[in-house]
Amino acid sequence: MSFDVLWRYAPSLISGFGVTILCWSIGSGLGLVLGAAIALGRRAPLSPLRWLLRAYVELIRGTPFLMQLFLLYAAGPSIGLRLSATAAGVIGLGIYSSAYFAEIFRAGFAAVPKGQIDAAVSIGMAPLDILWRITLPGALVAVVPPIVNTLIVMSKETVVLSIITVPELMYQMQTMAAETFTAFDAIFAMAVFYWLLVEVVSRLGRRLERSVTAFMRHSAGPA
Repeated sequence: MSFDVLWRYAPSLISGFGVTILCWSIGSGLGLVLGAAIALGRRAPLSPLRWLLRAYVELIRGTPFLMQLFLLYAAGPSIGLRLSATAAGVIGLGIYSSAYFAEIFRAGFAAVPKGQIDAAVSIGMAPLDILWRITLPGALVAVVPPIVNTLIVMSKETVVLSIITVPELMYQMQTMAAETFTAFDAIFAMAVFYWLLVEVVSRLGRRLERSVTAFMRHSAGPA
């Protein structure tokens, strides 16, 4: 391993890592919002809407991320949608992750005991109050672990963005390997960066899970 090469390319690798974090964080945030909206929409008493949202989830989950990314970036101009590589990468990550987050939220909502909702209805609570006071808090404990796991998976999906020339970590690693013929050094550096990102997200996720569990216990009060 050549530390001189790693030191020379360190600014490019760090810059690429910053782009990776930017694309991942914005794309995942977009996916979370879309996923929650889709899960709520699938609970609406409108059959056509539920069917449409279910079809969207199955389509996104059933097709490769790379294909979706190419359609968004390369086929977009044919319908007047012209996006930069980075914008296409962020939006692509958001769309791709939204289907998985939607299923996580759907399962979380389903985990809320039906008796709690029936009891809320029986005392005359409005549907919106039931959502904010019963459904969402009850689902929160169930969805945090799979959300954290999906965030970790999405962080590694960012390597695909290099194919449409997003200057993220994988792109910088490929440039370094091509210019110096030190593929092992470049791959090792990329592995370290991704390991650090996953480790930070995992630790934050565990802290969030403990905080949510403690909050729910406190809110429930003594038995």
